[in-house]
Amino acid sequence: MLRIRGSIGDWPVDLTLEMDDGDWARLGAQLQVSKTEEASAPAAKPLNQDDALWQIAKDLLRKAGQLSGPDLLEQLEGLTGSAASGKRLLVRLRHCADVKVVSGGDTPLYSWREPA
Repeated sequence: MLRIRGSIGDWPVDLTLEMDDGDWARLGAQLQVSKTEEASAPAAKPLNQDDALWQIAKDLLRKAGQLSGPDLLEQLEGLTGSAASGKRLLVRLRHCADVKVVSGGDTPLYSWREPA
């Protein structure tokens, strides 16, 4: 027997379920199936806002091919809505293996490297 007490809004709930051994066994089997499915399913990492902005920043440079540091920073600031966030993405791009940075003249030049 299983008793459930509580309320739904203002309504009191007092529910009694009578279960025999077969009912408990089926319930236990269902719980085991659920645990097995959860354990075997790969944990999909949700794409958070930082990851999404990172992907957009990389796509922006990849599509442009090449941008000067100030131009790229301006676009990243527009993308993020913040100078600090734009600078963080610029630094991250500087250290990305897919990006080549050449310091020439007054400003660095960011170029997208195509995979070999």
